[in-house]
Amino acid sequence: MGYETMGYEVRNNVAWITFNRPDALNAINAQATREFYQIVNRVSGDRSVRAVVLTGSGDRAFCAGGDVAEFAEKGDKVDSLVREMTGELHVGISRLAWLPAPVIAAVNGVAAGAGLSFAACCDLAIAADTAKFTSAYTKIGLTPDGSSTFFLNRILGRRRVMEMYMTNRVLSAQEALDWGLVNRVVPAADLMSEVTKLATELASGPTRAYGGIKKLVMMSPNDTLESQMERETRVIAEMATTMDAREGIAAFVAKRKAAFSGE
Repeated sequence: MGYETMGYEVRNNVAWITFNRPDALNAINAQATREFYQIVNRVSGDRSVRAVVLTGSGDRAFCAGGDVAEFAEKGDKVDSLVREMTGELHVGISRLAWLPAPVIAAVNGVAAGAGLSFAACCDLAIAADTAKFTSAYTKIGLTPDGSSTFFLNRILGRRRVMEMYMTNRVLSAQEALDWGLVNRVVPAADLMSEVTKLATELASGPTRAYGGIKKLVMMSPNDTLESQMERETRVIAEMATTMDAREGIAAFVAKRKAAFSGE
C-alpha cells in the first residue's frame, strides 16, 4: 500500500514512519492524519515489527503541526475538519503508545504543535542538534491536541508545560535535553545512524517485556502504591511464561548472550 503524505517501510524488524510533506514542513493535513492512522493500525497487526521510528522527511522539520492553510480553507466548517482529524489522529497515537514495540522519535528539525505531541508520545526521543520544540497552539488561538497535555505534563511538570503552552517558548535541542523532553542530542549528520543503531538494538530485545514496561509506566500515575505493585506482580508473572523469559533465564545461567525472538 502506497501513501502520499506519509512514508512507511519495515527494515530488519524496525518500522520507519515518516511525515512526508517536506515542502510544508511536514505539517499534517486531513489526508496525513488518515494515513497516519492507517499505518499505525498496520503496525499494530504486524508481529514482525519489534521497534518503531517516527521521523520527518528532509532536514528542516520533524512535523510543524496541523496544516493551518487547510484550516483557513474550511472557514466556518473548520470545527468539523478538526473533529475528523483529531478523531483519527488520537486513535493512532493511542495505539502507538500502547504498542508493545518501543517507539523512538527521531527529531530531525522543528517539532511544533502536533509535532511536539508526536515527539512527546514516543517512548524515547533522539534529537538532531538543529531541532527546535514549541507548542505554537495559542499563536493561532487554539488549544493543544495529539496527547501532549497527557504526556508533556508527565515529562515536564505543570510549570514548564504551562510556560510552553502559554508563552510558546521555543526550546533548542539542548534545552529540550536539559528539560528531559529528549533522551539524547546528536549532530544532525549522525541522527539517522544513531537512531538506527538504537532501533536495531531494541528490535532484538524482549518485545513483550518492553510492552509490559510501557503498560506499567503508563498506568502508574493513576494508581496507589499497593495497586501498582499488584499490577507489577501480574505483569512479571505473565512475562515469566514467555519464550523470551525462558531464553533469557537459560542464557543467564549458561553465561551466554540471550537470543530473543520477541515472543
